[in-house]
Amino acid sequence: MAKKYEQSVLQNMTLEEAKLLQFRLIDEITKEFSNNEFFQLGDVGLHPEYHRPLMTARMEKVLARTFHAEACALVRGSGTGAIRTVLSMLVRPGDICIVHDAPMYETTKETFRIMGLRKHEVNFNDKNAVLKALEQAAEAKVFYVQHARQQPVDTYDLKELIAVVKERRPDLPVVVDDNYCAMKMKGIGVEYGADFSAFSGFKLLGPEGIGIILGRKHIIEKIHERNYSGGGQVQGFEAHELIRSMVFAPVMFAIQNEQVDELCDRLNRGEIDGIKEAYITNSQSKNVIVELKEPIAQKIIQTAAKFGAATYPVGAESRYELIPMIYRVSGSFLESRPELRDYGLRINPMKASASTVIRILKNALQEASRTDGTCF
Repeated sequence: MAKKYEQSVLQNMTLEEAKLLQFRLIDEITKEFSNNEFFQLGDVGLHPEYHRPLMTARMEKVLARTFHAEACALVRGSGTGAIRTVLSMLVRPGDICIVHDAPMYETTKETFRIMGLRKHEVNFNDKNAVLKALEQAAEAKVFYVQHARQQPVDTYDLKELIAVVKERRPDLPVVVDDNYCAMKMKGIGVEYGADFSAFSGFKLLGPEGIGIILGRKHIIEKIHERNYSGGGQVQGFEAHELIRSMVFAPVMFAIQNEQVDELCDRLNRGEIDGIKEAYITNSQSKNVIVELKEPIAQKIIQTAAKFGAATYPVGAESRYELIPMIYRVSGSFLESRPELRDYGLRINPMKASASTVIRILKNALQEASRTDGTCF
């Protein structure tokens, strides 16, 4: 099974590449702020020139240049809010969006429902099927693609997929959900030619509730125009806090990526009894999926908390998630492999070492086995 999913794993930045992204973000900050202005945390309300806080507008410029986008908008509602906002600029109720034929995140599914959007589903792993869909769904208003994997067998390359769409239908806006992938992978949607990228600042160590939209300037300007409300703004001090936090994200995630690889390798070398196999997936964040020999996954999750693990997420690698998480397999993955509810674990080291995870998992598995009457 592990080999089956090898092509599904996305390519994270190396530590050296992550350092370069950190340096690029800092470089853009120094171009935007001078004379110690960066020590001023920011304003609130509707600045007369920008109709949003001045600090927010300046931080948006920094982010747009960092990710090589035409423009940026910081919005309320985290990643879900960012996706809903950009879609609201591009579609009306009843419009068709081309989407992957795979389980959607629940929040995305809800966005399509409340916006009254119709889905034209196609297998993104099949280039010929995508080309056919682009011809058949000529009335489609958006090509919507999720950067992180929606199911274990996904193999499509985001950059290649965007190129196929833009070559055949350059008029069709491509919107990429870059949640779980921004500042981790080697690039994001807009850097690969998509019209828009949307993701959460909370997943990049930032404060709660801020969504990031990068993309075409004329649409970003419409977003700012329609959000003419003081209470609807990301205030200047919040935008400042977001950038301060994001500076640390790439290198921290690159270190975490190394521990994911080490953890998977050590588990497959047999450091813990009772494990059938372990493999890496991008089920939301990059995680190690552990398949057990016995159906005791739920008991292990309950027991792991006693030994120091987190057993539920806060924001998928938010600033609060330092301790390793041992949790159920993601909902979209369970749709395709329901047996993993009892036999599968999703493990994210967060900011811990692989050794810490192994200690906790070993203790949790042994205790769960004793209460279940299973012997290893």
